[in-house]
Amino acid sequence: MASKDAQNQRRGLPGFLPGAPDPDQSLPASSNPGNQAWQLSLPLPSSFLPTLDLIIIHQQVELLGMILGTETSNKYEIKNSLGQRIYFAVEESICFNRTFCSTLRSCTLRITDNSGREVITVNRPLRCNSCWCPCYLQELEIQAPPGTIVGYVTQKWDPFLPKFTIQNANKEDILKIVGPCVTCGCFGDVDFEVETINEKLTIGKISKYWSGFVNDVFTNADNFGIHVPADLDVTVKAAMIGACFLFDFMFFEHSLAGL
Repeated sequence: MASKDAQNQRRGLPGFLPGAPDPDQSLPASSNPGNQAWQLSLPLPSSFLPTLDLIIIHQQVELLGMILGTETSNKYEIKNSLGQRIYFAVEESICFNRTFCSTLRSCTLRITDNSGREVITVNRPLRCNSCWCPCYLQELEIQAPPGTIVGYVTQKWDPFLPKFTIQNANKEDILKIVGPCVTCGCFGDVDFEVETINEKLTIGKISKYWSGFVNDVFTNADNFGIHVPADLDVTVKAAMIGACFLFDFMFFEHSLAGL
């Protein structure tokens, strides 16, 4: 758990996010004047994200794909810290891309709430993924609500570490994500640290939870946790959900058919 001092440091986060409006112009101030929740004036059509400090993402097991040895569209349950499902994400992609482009495939992930209303759309184009190729790297576009671009997740070239940047709608860098040198996650959790642009303050993390040798090797079902300040901007939380999907494709997408 973060220390009290670290929690207090996080309250200064809006200063690191270019383009973030004055909280007084968006949502009413918190009853605690030292703990103002800052939100963009553009609202997400959901009442869940603004209050969450832990987002759990569970990939559903695709038994048909395992049996037939084919790559099927990914599906994810998105839950709160109590394990209650708040969103459901479904990948839209064509069979040709899943078969021949595998984990690099272009796709769209549509995130809906429990009433079936689409609240977030994540678009992933076909891109490269190599530490030896410094161009045309991975990128995601985040729309929330669908049709309104609120941010991007872009891969930054580094020969040793997985590095990504969360950008706002104007493609201004607002946060960095740095992963470990080894991302196999065979015997423990894998943490991607979410840091300020100057890399001096860690404000959260995206974790791939280790669920045991049998599950990790013989299924393609992964579990993730996104740890963030509860008052982090909802559009940044939406971008971190998209980043979590990207990490699953890039580092953890596997099945028995691929062994």
